[in-house]
Amino acid sequence: MRAAPSQEEVRRDNLGTLLRHIHLRGPASRAALAEGMGLNRSTIMALTGDLTAAGVVREELPRGTGRPSLMVSPESTRVYVLAFDIGVDRLVAARVGLGGVILDRREAERPRDSFDPDALVGALAGFTRQLVRKAGRDAVCVGAGAAFSGTVRRADGTIRYGPDLGAKDVSLGDALSRRLALGLTVAIGNDANLGALAEHQRGVGVGCPDLIYLHGDVGVGGGIIVGGRLLEGADGYGGEVGHMVVNPSGRRCGCGSLGCLEAEVGEHALLERAGRGGAGRVGRDAVRAVVDAADRGDAAARDALHRTGEWLGLGVANLVNIFNPGMVIFGGTLRDIYPASAAQVRSRLATSTPAAPRERVRLRTAELGDDTTLVGAAELAFGEVLADPLQVLARLRTAVPDPSGTTA
Repeated sequence: MRAAPSQEEVRRDNLGTLLRHIHLRGPASRAALAEGMGLNRSTIMALTGDLTAAGVVREELPRGTGRPSLMVSPESTRVYVLAFDIGVDRLVAARVGLGGVILDRREAERPRDSFDPDALVGALAGFTRQLVRKAGRDAVCVGAGAAFSGTVRRADGTIRYGPDLGAKDVSLGDALSRRLALGLTVAIGNDANLGALAEHQRGVGVGCPDLIYLHGDVGVGGGIIVGGRLLEGADGYGGEVGHMVVNPSGRRCGCGSLGCLEAEVGEHALLERAGRGGAGRVGRDAVRAVVDAADRGDAAARDALHRTGEWLGLGVANLVNIFNPGMVIFGGTLRDIYPASAAQVRSRLATSTPAAPRERVRLRTAELGDDTTLVGAAELAFGEVLADPLQVLARLRTAVPDPSGTTA
């Protein structure tokens, strides 16, 4: 029989729950927090007092008359994380404040068909130095997280395979942690998994406990939320829906198989169907150019989007049959492709699934736009401080050197 939690454990859990509420839902009154957490007001007052003393939240009277309850708000500029988005074509780094506010950001294009871990880490370290130098002197960085387009081992942040970036068995988390020298471990996650978390916590999927997020880039990745929790699998490799075979005699996939979902709906397939393959514009701009051309009446572009939508719809139908989600969210390049091929996706869904699992599913585009995976990286970075805010802050404030000295 498990022993009852100690008073200190209960206090730590309550502090984390309260801070998470403020972080995800924004400012709230003491009265609302007491009702939402099922605690009395004196306990809420003690908890908010602890967090205020630690510099994590602030309490202030709202504007108005009467005797309103004090409002508790996150100290977004004083408590922040570093978030990185490592995509096929771009690098993004941001300083994200408590409450999910993007305070500052840097972005650069990265060349395709090359992966130099030292150059990548150096670029992110340079961005980091710029970002933390602009933070206030009393600000503290409480975490760092990165979204990566590839298969990531959960235990240590090793990139096992990133076919579209040319990465294999790279200890990126360790390398970034050493180079940033902030006294923090940089957490690494698959971009689609983190996109699923972001849309579930802050985007169109708020309030939906069972959803699937599909992220389009050169390939296609997926993140699956079941019962409010990310479905990661034994080692963190869950959600690789892009390698679900939808056309056994179809296009060759980068993984070596034939007819994977990403081979049939990814960037290369769309551009080739539209007669825009080979040299020339690639990436999100190229995909959006096909969508724009279709809107202007280009027959080849329309046909390419319709054919792509057929395969996308079959993939969605398979996922709906297996997981019975309440929502399927299209992000990355699929955020542009889906609206232009929605009729084909819905038709495939109607003909390839029984009525029961599809009758309540909603098909939506990512509300967070191109920042979905970046926001997911930030939420990954906030995890530790939200679990035990006072201990994490105490450790960092006594152990971390001046972050402006981060090496380039």
